[in-house]
Amino acid sequence: QVYLRQSGGGLVQAGGSLRLSCATSGINFRIHTMAWHRQAPGKEREWVSSITSSGTTNYTDSVKARFTISRDNARSTVFLQMTNLKTEDTGIYSCQTFWRGRNYWGQGTQVTVSS
Repeated sequence: QVYLRQSGGGLVQAGGSLRLSCATSGINFRIHTMAWHRQAPGKEREWVSSITSSGTTNYTDSVKARFTISRDNARSTVFLQMTNLKTEDTGIYSCQTFWRGRNYWGQGTQVTVSS
């Protein structure tokens, strides 16, 4: 079975930093594109960032230069380092990958940025 287990997140003041982790099992992690998404209160879930198997990264415009996605293939884990956090970054963050015709999601973790 495929599992994506998230850790990290929490409450931080604006301007602070947090790091999210997503440890996977049940997949050949090295070949997978991994992504982070978030859902703000009252809004649709949105894509935040992704990293391909070769390490190519992409970010939504609102987090560029503040968030960094990375991966550790030896630990089958993807990370999201978030710096200079803003109140509008508040939401539930979820990691995601696609395999054999379906999406797999982490359990979600709350990130709350206070002003």
